[in-house]
Parts: sequence; C-alpha cells; structure tokens
Amino acid sequence: MSLRPSQQMLKRSVITMVIVILCLTLVSTGSLVRIIIFKGEEYQAIASEQQLYDSLISAPRGDIYDSSMNLLATSSPAWTVYMTPNGINGLKDKSEAEKVRKKIAEGLSPILDMDYDELYELTEKNVYYVIVKKKVEKDVVDKVREFIVDNSELKIADYVGIDETSKRYYPNDSLASTVLGFVGDDNQGLAGLELYYDNDLTGIAGRVVAAKNAKGTDMRFSYEKVENAVQGNSLVLTIDSYIQYVCEKYLDIAVEQEQIEERGAVIAMNVNTGAILGMAVSGDFNPNEPFKLSTEDQAKVDEIADEAEKEKLRKDLLNRQWRNKAVSDTYEPGSVFKIFTAAVALEEDLITAKSTFNCSHTYIVAGRPYHCHDKKGGHGIQTLQQAISNSCNPAFIQIGQLMGNDIFSKYFSAFNLTGKTGIDLPGEAAPYYHAERGPTELASSSFGQTFNITPIQMISLAATSVNGGYAVTPHVVEKIIDSDKNVVESFIVDNRKQVISESTSATMRTMLEYVVQNGAKNGIVSGYRVGGKTGTSQKMSKILSTGDSHLYIGSYVGIAPIDDPEIAVFVMLDEPKGANYYGGLISAPVGSKIMTDILPYMGYEPQYSQEELDKISVSVPDVTGEEIAAAKTRINSSKLSYKVIGNGETVVKQLPEAGSSVYNGGMVILYTEESESQTATVPNLIGLNANSVNSAAAAAGINVEFSGNVSSSTVLSYAQDIAAGETVSLGQIVTVYFRDEASADMAESDVNE
Repeated sequence: MSLRPSQQMLKRSVITMVIVILCLTLVSTGSLVRIIIFKGEEYQAIASEQQLYDSLISAPRGDIYDSSMNLLATSSPAWTVYMTPNGINGLKDKSEAEKVRKKIAEGLSPILDMDYDELYELTEKNVYYVIVKKKVEKDVVDKVREFIVDNSELKIADYVGIDETSKRYYPNDSLASTVLGFVGDDNQGLAGLELYYDNDLTGIAGRVVAAKNAKGTDMRFSYEKVENAVQGNSLVLTIDSYIQYVCEKYLDIAVEQEQIEERGAVIAMNVNTGAILGMAVSGDFNPNEPFKLSTEDQAKVDEIADEAEKEKLRKDLLNRQWRNKAVSDTYEPGSVFKIFTAAVALEEDLITAKSTFNCSHTYIVAGRPYHCHDKKGGHGIQTLQQAISNSCNPAFIQIGQLMGNDIFSKYFSAFNLTGKTGIDLPGEAAPYYHAERGPTELASSSFGQTFNITPIQMISLAATSVNGGYAVTPHVVEKIIDSDKNVVESFIVDNRKQVISESTSATMRTMLEYVVQNGAKNGIVSGYRVGGKTGTSQKMSKILSTGDSHLYIGSYVGIAPIDDPEIAVFVMLDEPKGANYYGGLISAPVGSKIMTDILPYMGYEPQYSQEELDKISVSVPDVTGEEIAAAKTRINSSKLSYKVIGNGETVVKQLPEAGSSVYNGGMVILYTEESESQTATVPNLIGLNANSVNSAAAAAGINVEFSGNVSSSTVLSYAQDIAAGETVSLGQIVTVYFRDEASADMAESDVNE
C-alpha cells in the first residue's frame, strides 16, 4: 500500500495554504491601513514624543514706563535649571546611575541653595523632564555650567540642562508698587497693572524642538528647530516718577508723625483728563520681593507659636500690603463731600453764592438733633462760602433739604458715585449708599455720612466740580506700545460728559479758594492760589463692632492753580492714634507739602508777596573751590550769612551743601582747611512761630527749612526731623513742620456729637 499523498490531498493542502496566506495578507494589510491611514497621526505623535525634545522659550513681558519713559518694570534674562531623570534611570549599570544621582544632588544643592534629599528625589523620578529651579541669576547659572563641565566623565550634561527665560525686575524697588503690582513664578501678573494688563504684557512663547536618543537625552545637533519668542507689548503710564516720589515721601512722614494705624493714601490727578500723576499707599512693598513682609509685620508673625495661625496672619498681612487703598477701600468721606452738595444746589438754582444760612448749634430733622462742631452757639448767619469754609453741618443739612432725595440721587449718579469709576486697576471697590433716602439719611448724606465711596471717586468728584463741570474717567495707562515703540492703543479720552455748568464750576473754584484762605489754612501753598476742602469722619461700623470710639479718618483735597485748575491732590489718613485726627490738622499739611514741591516742577512759577518772600527758603550756592572773598560775596548776594572756619584762602568744604534749601538769612559754614567739622546741638524747635524758630536755630549754629503753612505769626511748629539734643555738624539743616492750630477747620467733626 502506497504512503504517498494522493493528488486530491495535495490539491487540498495547496488550497488551504493559499487561503491562510490570503487571510494573513488581508489581516496585515488591514492593520497597516489602520496604522497608516486611520491611526497615522496618533502614532506619529507618539513616536515624535519619544524621539523629540519640545521646550517652550519664555517670552519676555513688555516693559512699564512712566510718563517720561523712565523704566518702572522690565524683564531681565534668567535661567531655568532642569533634569532628565529618565536618562539616569536608563543606565544599565545601576552603580553608575547611583553615582550620577549622588553627584548631581551633592553638586547642585549648595549652588542652588536646595536640600540634598529634595534634589536626590528628583533624580529618581520616572519622567523625562523636571524643573529643578526657576529664575536663576547669571552668577548662579554660571556655577551650574561649571559643575556640568567639571563632571564630564559622568556625562552630567546628559541629565542636567539649562533653559533661558526671563525674570521681572523693578529698578525703583517700592516706588508705585501698589500701582505696578507684581508677577508670579511663571511671570503671570498677580496684582496691580501687571494683573490688569496681563494679556497685553504677556508675549508669545517660542519653542525649541530637538531630537533625543533612546536614553531620552538631547541630540540637539542632529535636529533642532527654533521658533523665537515675541516680547509682549509695553505700557506707558500717566504716572510721573517725581510726583509719585513726592506723594510717597510726604505720606510716609505723616503716617509716622500722626501714628496712623490703618495706612493712608494719596492721589495726584490731572483734573481735566483724569490722568493719575501719582498714587501712593503707605505700608507698600518691594515688588522684587513681593512675598517678603516688612520688619514690623514679620515681627508680628514671629510672635505667634501656632503654625496655622502664623500662616493665616502672614497671608492677611501680605494681602494688606498688596491692597491698593486708593481704589479698593471705601470710606465715609465726611466734609470733603460738601463740595458735591454745594455744587448741586448751585447748579439747580436752589441757592446762590449770596444765600445765607443760620446755625444755632443744633438743627432738628424728623425729631433727631444734629449738632454743629461750634459749641459756642453755632456759626449764626453765614453765607454759602462761609458755611463751606466753617464746614458747618447744620447749614449743609438745610441745603440738602432744599434739593430733596430726587435731585440728590440724580447728581449722585451723574457724578459717577453709584458705580465704579472704571479706573484701569484691579480690585476697584463699589460704593455703598442708600437708594432711597429718608429725611435723616438725606441730612447725614448732605455732609458726607451714611454712605461709602472710594478715594478715587472722591478726587474725581472734586475734579468735576472745578474743571468746568466735566466728569472724568481716572486712568493710569496713557498708551500701549510694541517693542518698536509704535502705539498699539491710546487712552486719551475726548468724549467728556458735562455734569454741571461752567458758571457753577467757576463759583466752586472761588469758594474753595476762600476755604483755604480762611478755613483750611494748612492747605496754603506759598506763592500759589490753591483751593481745597477738608473732612473728618468717624468709622461708625467699626466703632459699633469694636467699641472703640476714637476711630477717625482725616482727609483733604486740594486743587491748583485754582484760577485755572490742572492738578488735584487727595490725602487720606486712616485711624490716627496721635493727639490730632482732624483733616484740617493732619491731612491738609500733607497736601500743601506735595503741592509746594510739584507745582514748580510742573512749570508753575510762584508769585510771592513780600511777607512770603521773607519766609521762603533759599537755595545755597556752590562756593567750594572759590577764594574766600568771592565766596563771601556770593553768599551775601543769596541773602544768606556765613561763618569762616580755618585760616586758608580757598573754600575746601561748605555746609549746607550746594543746592540745599535753607531759611532766608540762614548761615553757610565755609571751611578753608581740611579739618574735622565743628558740631552743634539741635535745640527744641517745636511750639514756636517761624521767627522764633529761626532765631533759635541761628543761636545754635544750625539751619532750618520750613515745611507747611507759615502764613502768620499764630502758626506754630509741631515737629522737626532731627530731635532736640542730637549732635550734628555746624550748619546742618533741620526741617521744621508748621500748621495752623487755630484753623477754622480744626474743630470740624462730621459726626452728630
């Protein structure tokens, strides 16, 4: 019997094999079609992810400039140090991998000021890319590069890399910090303009795409594609750095002198455009180190033992120092709001400048008595400008009753007091007010109580009342420009809305000048015509919650030149703990000092009376290097006296230094030999009028510079910047601060006493 397969069996086998091959071919073809056509993009992406290194290049943020193109915020180069742990994990020799891990942790921990264990844990991660530290400065990254080179035998360059990025830098430290804000670790805006204009300041990130080998390490020279980053647009502000500096300087002095508990705020605004020239908040911060508390606040945190409570307090204090009090806090304005009441009543022809009002100390509304601060029987019969200068509450209650709630509400809305101003800063607070005012609410509202507005609303209201009657929109940014300085967007506002007439505005200017000359005398600025109004209000909600009745806010708004206004300055001091709390005593002097410094800077020439000329300060000439005879002549011609020390023929040193301001008739010490300076003891210069201060200073051998209102012999000094008894160089300048303690506004109180 034959074992050979039959012809039929062979035929079946061939057919079976063909069928199997066809089936396999169909399956393979289907899989290829699925992979190439239907899943092609997906698998290609997976392959690229495994083969390509894709890294973002951080785009530099746009710069921030002041109105004169002085740099306020910029981005400087910085570096990110990263690791590729997968490369270490892929080493076949595990002892070599351990050696690499230890070397990286040992080498980088002191350079980057990081914990060894933290770094070691990063080397063990099962990821391709991990950031070690961001925003590394050049001197540090140079040490990282040196470490990589010095350990080339371990191929550290395969596992540690450096990417260039940028770091936000504020060259003027804390100047305008609450306005500018700051950025986070990823250069995203977190506060201030950095937050509000984050989309404009943020650029377009670039990319680096490079090949990597099977270990996951870079092969940049095999393949690399670079898309360069595009810098963000820049901001040009309305803020003027010098005006900002002056606002901060005098606010800080007042906060210290008056022992202000809840910070203070100053705003300087162009009354015609709403442009903010300066905005200062006390207790500010350095945006280069935004998460660092002040020494005083850090001490409060350190006193707490419980970690949770400590962290909560730290966060609260950080938020407090970042908060822009000028736009984010509301307050009861008090008597500064009488500007509104007077302007509205004049506009509606309910009163005239010649209208009179009777104040007999007490005025009753709906059975409730309201008292005037003048406890000697009230102010009697007074005209409108006398009433606003006297800051007489009963008079303004009568004016409020004349207008009624409908008219009051109509203009409250027209002056933009029912909503936010729209200023281009984050966190603007909304006002709080009674939509319907009964007799008592209307009475209190007429002199600035029972409702809350923000400081930025108050200065905007004042601007409208004197600029011809036009409502202004406050703004901080003038324009946005690109990297080539081309204007992308401008914020000049042309469509102003008129709220009151020019004639009403002119009457308000006249009255507010009268107020400064006769009531708020501490707002006087020698050589300039200035108008203004003060306010003193109690913080009733906090008083009710704490039981502390001594919680006041003193405020002042000044306008200059009052005959053709350009600038308004608003000052608010919150919870003074010193001897005084009235706006006329603590806030008006701040406004006067600011105006004294910035009006000449803005190009306004002072026009002094002879009495003022006798009291103004004189600039000390530079006579160093001159022969003694010529120096004496120049000193005398500057209306200053001199004292020569030494036997030389040439001046080798002078005190005060050239350019210093001293009182008319002050002394310049001329040293003709290189010898040790003579000294003097600072006398007590507080509680004296200007002439007495000058006499005491001359007797002691020092010079004085006057600050504040020295309009009459009744004005007395209340502070000096160098304490009595201090030893100083002969000729040293001591700044002495003056205010009128007998000011009509001194006794102002906007509460129902």
